[in-house]
Amino acid sequence: MSFINYEVWKSKEVAEKYLSGVRGAIPLAQVQIEIMIRIIASCNLNIERILDLGCGDGILTASILQKYPSASGVLLDISEPMLQAAEEKLVNHNDKLDFLLLDYGDSRWVERVKTKGPFDVIISGFSIHHQNDSRKQELYSEIFELLKSGGMFLNLEHVSSSSEWVSSLFDEYFIDSMYNMHLLNDAGKTRQEIADEFYRRDDKSANILAPVEKQCEWLRNIGFQDVDCYFKVFELALFGGRKP
Repeated sequence: MSFINYEVWKSKEVAEKYLSGVRGAIPLAQVQIEIMIRIIASCNLNIERILDLGCGDGILTASILQKYPSASGVLLDISEPMLQAAEEKLVNHNDKLDFLLLDYGDSRWVERVKTKGPFDVIISGFSIHHQNDSRKQELYSEIFELLKSGGMFLNLEHVSSSSEWVSSLFDEYFIDSMYNMHLLNDAGKTRQEIADEFYRRDDKSANILAPVEKQCEWLRNIGFQDVDCYFKVFELALFGGRKP
């Protein structure tokens, strides 16, 4: 397999920089998670099995387990440092969780996971945008097959803007949020330093953003129902759908 841009996330330095300096600065992060949990609760499912794709430090799974503590599941990531962070965060649930070091950019990942399913909920957070559009569509089809009937797929994602101007609004919004977080942590960086780091970050080239409207249409074509963008502010979106 040729080198893929998103393999930059295998780097411990990149993973730690994201977890310490970016993840906590995502604007309205708690609101996004609250909406995610509200949608899951409204599906009237007995939440037994969860699949978290590109799990990072496990924040989304941890949030679901707060409401559904008896649930079990699978957390998957290409980054070993991210998986280690997830295991530490979810140490009180590790007897019910599998942590898999896998690249879902390769369709063979399904063979490793399907025996652990089907799943009531499949989630992903700021991860699938590293795949090209063709692979995104294939992945959404694979997710559809791994869901139980009535199961929910929710993608909390970085999506493309409609124009360069809107993209610049998002960048400024995110930089302000990062700067405010650094002020609270007394990190001693200026806003300009934060902005320079934001624009020069190592993972920037791994982003392959797609419009949320287009991705929702892909989900509908696959067969998902109740497809919608449930939350959006600039380039941050929560969208998904249910399997009939």
